[in-house]
Amino acid sequence: MNLPTTLNEQTVLDALRQVIDPEIGCNIVDIGLIYNVAITGPRVTVQMTLTTPGCPMSESIAQGAQWALLGIAEVEDAAVQLVWEPPWQPSMMSAIGRAAIGMR
Repeated sequence: MNLPTTLNEQTVLDALRQVIDPEIGCNIVDIGLIYNVAITGPRVTVQMTLTTPGCPMSESIAQGAQWALLGIAEVEDAAVQLVWEPPWQPSMMSAIGRAAIGMR
């Protein structure tokens, strides 16, 4: 059941925090994989990367992100675009992400 929300970037990021990178064990927002969120009416497009281009879980993580977006009540269509520039680095992690993996 989708609950009503206010569709904005924070709502999108909160939904994406449900998606966990299985290799790192932390959500994709706090490990710094989300590069851009675009909201156009009921459509959300997210540009994201992965920790490595050869990530064997790439399809699963991208699909999880799309499902999380479609779980937001106001979202009727969601697109997840994988990008590789700039390359992901551990410095892109939030303080929460660094703490979750035991990194200072």
